[in-house]
Amino acid sequence: MAKIVAIVNQKGGVGKTTTCVNLTSSLKEKGNRVLLCDFDPQANSTSGMGVDKAASRGVYDVLINGADVTASVAHTRYGDVLPSSKALAGAGIEMIDRENREFLLKHALDILSPNYDFILIDCPPSLELLTVNALCAANSLIVPVQGEYFALEGLSDLMHTVRMVRRSLNPGLELEGVLLTMFDGRTNLALQVAEEVKRYFPGKVYSTVIPRNVRLSEAPSHGKPINYYDRTSRGAEAYSNLANEFLKQNR
Repeated sequence: MAKIVAIVNQKGGVGKTTTCVNLTSSLKEKGNRVLLCDFDPQANSTSGMGVDKAASRGVYDVLINGADVTASVAHTRYGDVLPSSKALAGAGIEMIDRENREFLLKHALDILSPNYDFILIDCPPSLELLTVNALCAANSLIVPVQGEYFALEGLSDLMHTVRMVRRSLNPGLELEGVLLTMFDGRTNLALQVAEEVKRYFPGKVYSTVIPRNVRLSEAPSHGKPINYYDRTSRGAEAYSNLANEFLKQNR
């Protein structure tokens, strides 16, 4: 059975999608069977993996219309993708009246789980029902944190939600790690944020940090992860190192 990891932070623009796409591709390149489940209505992970987000089948059709989840998976050389689309934006409302509404994604991923080593979930920037579904489906979570002051705000809200989910819905949910993203080690602020995060999450902060990198920003417009777009870039090296660190924890 796959280990399912939600990449989550209710703050937008902290590198969730970038991390999901590039960690998926780096793990695949190292010989693992990996599925990226795009659970964000913006569908940026879907297009970042080179999959057409206008494709009819995807996670929305699986959860709301009962589509075959296995047939909905798109296969790419960077890893497999369960695509998203803008239709997912209304799914939170459509799921309200469903029985076991918090576990709809879990039931879908449980079907796929035997085919993979890892399933990574790209979560939306909110703490609503979609994110709760992802936390109920996951074994653990990775929290990307931007190296800026405002990134620290909201972490307590996120961890409060995680504790609530753990208490009543998914007692096995663990914190896999906290990842510093868009990091510029030349600034005092970034270093101070790093120290704060390490104090808040002792022993849980990855030693790998993701730098600010132009090539990382360019790669999604070409529908490629960074290790296929520019494998010599600092961003590609960082995500390769993160994949190594992740695999070391999950031997």
